[in-house]
Amino acid sequence: MIAKLTGTLDTICDGFLILDVNGVGYRVFCSNRTLSVVGQKGGACGLFIETQVREDHIHLFGFADNAEKEWFSILTAVQGVGAKVALAILSALSPNELGVALATSDSKAFTKANGVGPKLASRLITELKGKSPTSLDSMSISSSVSGAFVQSAGVVEEAISALTNLGYGRSEAGIVVGSVYQSDENINVSDLIRLSLKEIGKKNG
Repeated sequence: MIAKLTGTLDTICDGFLILDVNGVGYRVFCSNRTLSVVGQKGGACGLFIETQVREDHIHLFGFADNAEKEWFSILTAVQGVGAKVALAILSALSPNELGVALATSDSKAFTKANGVGPKLASRLITELKGKSPTSLDSMSISSSVSGAFVQSAGVVEEAISALTNLGYGRSEAGIVVGSVYQSDENINVSDLIRLSLKEIGKKNG
């Protein structure tokens, strides 16, 4: 099986690219996230590869990093999630955002992806709860958010609820609130909300 390809970026199309490896052009299906970071046509390009072999085809799926590749395998293990839907999810949510969406049970975050409705989003939350890639980078934020819930579920949950009531997504709120809480675990709810809003303002500014 092909696990990684390195070559020259020949073409970028909608949903896939063609990678020239020593004169052989490989069509590799990718998320929009990966397509946005692979570089320019004619430049060097390396991708982690997931190979799917079926009776009627062999498809290659490429990923900019190993965390995204691992998430692809995890997502496609869920009933109703094929390769196309998995790539749509990875186009809508980064590996870190996926971890936070699961840590905060934010099914709405998954509906940002094409082909994912409320029913499938709820199934994803249920079946993937507690699962994540072995990559430390992809686990770091979701772990800190989970830790925050364990240590002070009431304070953190109240702050996240306040931010979601203001119109922010639960995943976005979870990331920011978890980060602020980790920096000061004795913080009260009012200050946690205030500082979280300040952090969101910095990111959106």
